[in-house]
Amino acid sequence: MRILFVGDVVGDKGVEMIESYLPQLKRDFKPQATIVNGENSTSVGRGISLAIYKKLLQAGADVITMGNHTWDNREIFDFMNDADRLVRPANFPGKNVPGQGDTTIRINAQTLTVINLQGRIFMNPMDDPFQVAEELVDQAKKTSPFIFIDFHAETTSEKRALATYLDGQVSAVVGTHTHVQTSDAKVLPNGTAFLTEVGMTGPADSILGMKSEAVIGRFLNQRPTRFEVEESGSGLLSGCVIDLDDKTGHAKKIKPILISKEHPYLN
Repeated sequence: MRILFVGDVVGDKGVEMIESYLPQLKRDFKPQATIVNGENSTSVGRGISLAIYKKLLQAGADVITMGNHTWDNREIFDFMNDADRLVRPANFPGKNVPGQGDTTIRINAQTLTVINLQGRIFMNPMDDPFQVAEELVDQAKKTSPFIFIDFHAETTSEKRALATYLDGQVSAVVGTHTHVQTSDAKVLPNGTAFLTEVGMTGPADSILGMKSEAVIGRFLNQRPTRFEVEESGSGLLSGCVIDLDDKTGHAKKIKPILISKEHPYLN
């Protein structure tokens, strides 16, 4: 099984990059499953709308994951319980949380479970992602060895710790949230593919997708500043391709993807 994963889609530019490149990436890499993180995909860079959810699916996404901006666009409450391909962090605290924290899709004679988790270091209070992961993985393994985790977290240590904790139990743990792709893609000793941060998909000439002036202003003045998504300039797409053993579900290799003005797509 081959999985294509594309990192945090930011604003209109991110959606444009998905619509422009995802069909071509799917033709070239021929993944059996395509997962896209859409938690920054509205025009203001926070949350997702029903229209964008449908756009990402139409462009070729099979599952859309979220993160700490899940609730920022209130429209999500109107459709998320009916959106069977949308997954929000499974470790949101409390009972009767809207939506779902994992989903299982059928791929020919096999199934793939996609789990979304959010970290706790330097982020809003959440239930323990390690314990929640263990519970969901134990349940998923009863029917299939193919399990992918999007871990939306701030620190490299928390991401690596979860991947090491689950090494051999899941197919892949890939980090999202910090928007800059790391260069540490590897298959861990017991067969779990890992990448600390897959990176963002959105405006390249920006600071993590936002207009530079406001971000720099906050650093200079230490005053609250409203960030706005950068709309001008070129685009960036960050992702990875993961190949899994068809019997064990363990990863055989993981390859990062980076498309930008400096790294044109030449596959």
